[in-house]
Amino acid sequence: MSVFYPEIEPYLSHRLRVDEIHELYLEESGNPQGLPVLFLHGGPGAGCESYHRRFFNPEHYRIILFDQRGCGRSTPHACLEQNTSWHLVADMERIRQFLGIDQWLLFGGSWGSTLALAYAESHPQQVSGLILRGVFLARHADIQWFYQQGTSRMFPDYWQDFIAPVAEADRGDMVRAYYRLLTSDDETVRLRAARAWSTWEGLTATLVPNPQVVAHFSDPESALSIARIECHYFINNSFFDENQLINNVDKIRHIPAYIVQGRYDVICPMEQAWALHQAWPEAAFHVMPASGHSVKEDEITRALIKITDQIGEQDRS
Repeated sequence: MSVFYPEIEPYLSHRLRVDEIHELYLEESGNPQGLPVLFLHGGPGAGCESYHRRFFNPEHYRIILFDQRGCGRSTPHACLEQNTSWHLVADMERIRQFLGIDQWLLFGGSWGSTLALAYAESHPQQVSGLILRGVFLARHADIQWFYQQGTSRMFPDYWQDFIAPVAEADRGDMVRAYYRLLTSDDETVRLRAARAWSTWEGLTATLVPNPQVVAHFSDPESALSIARIECHYFINNSFFDENQLINNVDKIRHIPAYIVQGRYDVICPMEQAWALHQAWPEAAFHVMPASGHSVKEDEITRALIKITDQIGEQDRS
């Protein structure tokens, strides 16, 4: 039996032009008078999926989803120009104003947790609460762990497929090597690299490999935006100063927050969520003892829905 709320369709969708290049896809579902919640997808570059609406009781929540620059139904697809963390933070604020919302709850996992923290630290007065899953702090060590040495030691078989597109002489800096491939003028080179980059993520996202998750990551269109945009961000330190999100936590200390972390997350290891928890002990901290990284893991899904139900009930009382 599904732990998610039943499938639901948007009652409104929008195309929001944010500059001369980018147009965002934006949708609303649930209760137009409900508690506003903004779902922040991962990647960067992954885009939203229909099940993302189903973490929230549609009677209690005004559920807002948007595809970040260059991915999903936003255009142009896989575009790197004028695509940085701070463009995304500005886009979120533009969306809030466009929808006439005073404060909203932010719900983000993986890269979505990063973006939620960056927005909240920039606009704390606009955030009513934070739900963060699989915390990604975007530090240099966090990138090195997944793309250079760390996860590779746990999955040497999958790692061999990840490094295959890269010349042996260039494997000392996998992110930089992949950036050259993913920005190549040769479409065949770009697509091969994108599939290898994204499939590596899909294979390691769950404690036990999930064919549906792997299929989503290896889909050519999804893979291209995920790989190009992630690599573009990571070669630029995600456009943050080192440890910026931890260093600025005092700006959001007063905001109610929940952290949900898989014990066996190998993409965003628990050390990152733990570092955030140590800096921000006021945030509720929940460790899922039999989960990896993916929001689709049953234990993580149940914990997140329990939290959204709790917040929704509190808002109605």
